[in-house]
Amino acid sequence: MEPVQSELKKWMQENSNFQENYKKIKHEILNDPEIKEFLSLYPQLPQKEIEKNLIKLYEYKTQSKQCDRCSSLNGCKNMLPGYSPVLHVENNEIHLSYEKCHTLIAHEKQREQEKLIKSLYMPKEILEATIDELQHDESERNNAIRELTQFMGEAQSRMPAKGIYFHGPFGVGKTYFLGALANKLKEFNISSTLIYMPEFVREIKASFKDDSINEKIDYFKKADVLMLDDIGAELQSAWFRDEILGSILQYRMMERLPVFFTSNYDLEQLEGQLASTRSGIETVKAGRIIERIKQVSKEVPIYGENRRQ
Repeated sequence: MEPVQSELKKWMQENSNFQENYKKIKHEILNDPEIKEFLSLYPQLPQKEIEKNLIKLYEYKTQSKQCDRCSSLNGCKNMLPGYSPVLHVENNEIHLSYEKCHTLIAHEKQREQEKLIKSLYMPKEILEATIDELQHDESERNNAIRELTQFMGEAQSRMPAKGIYFHGPFGVGKTYFLGALANKLKEFNISSTLIYMPEFVREIKASFKDDSINEKIDYFKKADVLMLDDIGAELQSAWFRDEILGSILQYRMMERLPVFFTSNYDLEQLEGQLASTRSGIETVKAGRIIERIKQVSKEVPIYGENRRQ
């Protein structure tokens, strides 16, 4: 190995073009404002150490620092996309390391926040709903928006024990409220589980095939914020009402965990829907479910024009 290094050194000394380029690049490196500032912090560094680490200094000079030359994470120009170079000195030796840039940190945070919203059969536009759009809405929905905003304000410091039971005509944006809330809550690192009730019923029935029903019920019981969309629209069975919905609501009532609902029915009308089963009219059992709904949510009507027309 020694003869090769000796020959390389000899070639570098004899090659005038290389020497000129080397001197030029060295001058550029040592006169770079950021590198000059860095070296000024360590006046004790031997010149030999600086010379030995010109490649590290050059690497630092040519990289983007905290996205100052990058338009996006995909457009990162660095050797390690998403990482920014950092120079430091230990024991009078220059070291170059890399740390995550602002853009990568923000990207990872967004990815983690997206995981906070779990959804069963919710449309994409609902999952992209925003509170800002609701708050600029000057309409009959203002009271519902105020109730939602109040919940969010309280949730920043302590999770309220009650969610909201939104009810109103078809197409007034009830489901959009749930999506907007879920997206806002993820900013507070609060997870939400959104469920479209008719599909949820089918999901639970299908769980018997893979014996996952207890696991799924337990998951919905313990979600930070549970959102049940379009309750009352599903084909009702006494078994689902009492053993599944009743069990979930009972647990959340006891643990003071909020539930949000949307429905075309107010609570009195929903009670009639829940009472009507294949076995006949079961008023008492339906009333028990309504009482649990009242314990985990506040009834709030939403009025307005049909936004789906």
